[in-house]
Amino acid sequence: MEFLGYVSALIIGISLGLIGGGGSMLAVPVLAYLFSLDEKVATAYSLFIVGSSALVGGLKQHFKGLVDWRTAIIFGIPAIVGVSVVRYYIVPALPEVLFNIGDFKFSRRMGMFGLFAVLMIPSAFSMLKANKEKQNVGAVKYNYPLILVEGLLVGVITGMIGAGGGFLIIPALVILANIEMKIAIATSLIIIASKSLLGFFLGDVFTIDIDWQFLALFTTISLVGIFIGSYIGNFTDEKKLKKGFGYFILVIALFIFYMEFLFK
Repeated sequence: MEFLGYVSALIIGISLGLIGGGGSMLAVPVLAYLFSLDEKVATAYSLFIVGSSALVGGLKQHFKGLVDWRTAIIFGIPAIVGVSVVRYYIVPALPEVLFNIGDFKFSRRMGMFGLFAVLMIPSAFSMLKANKEKQNVGAVKYNYPLILVEGLLVGVITGMIGAGGGFLIIPALVILANIEMKIAIATSLIIIASKSLLGFFLGDVFTIDIDWQFLALFTTISLVGIFIGSYIGNFTDEKKLKKGFGYFILVIALFIFYMEFLFK
């Protein structure tokens, strides 16, 4: 199972290198079901893996001149606050059993992984539909109140499920900051990297024991996969790959529902 887990780490990286996103959503189920980590540790490690992968991708986009750093900072600060507060205060305080319905016990694991599976569905559909390129018809304009709220919300969700939330960030940047799709995609990588890594280091490092050797190995394999995927991407149809991966994410979401709520 561990060997399969490390192979999956490589697949996560390859998918990120091929389609530029979405692969990070595989980190939580791989950590939970192949390495048997509990919900706190799996989502914590996922934050580090997601953040490291997004950082590599974001820096590549920066050198192409596609990152809007002002937007990244404005959106990123409330997101960082949200994820850090959730990982340091809320997740450690959650009880093992959240509530009871008769004899049915709704556990913390069900809550965290259930929310994760629910949010995988819109992420999958965002891959299935073709992104329409938004042409910048004017200067970048910031809706500061909504950006603050959206950034905080994305941070809270990231803290709970351990995933980047790019499918939430990208449309928010396009709508709330009036920037082009390709700029939004590049900028979202920097936001994901900053909030995921800072959330991990400001929250989880102080609340759980980190197996740094395992985390470093898993992350390194994923990063190697990114470069392999980037190379393979030169010879493949990105749109078809993205659509296929969208269906795969839907299958994983259904698998998580089955494992957490139906499998006994």
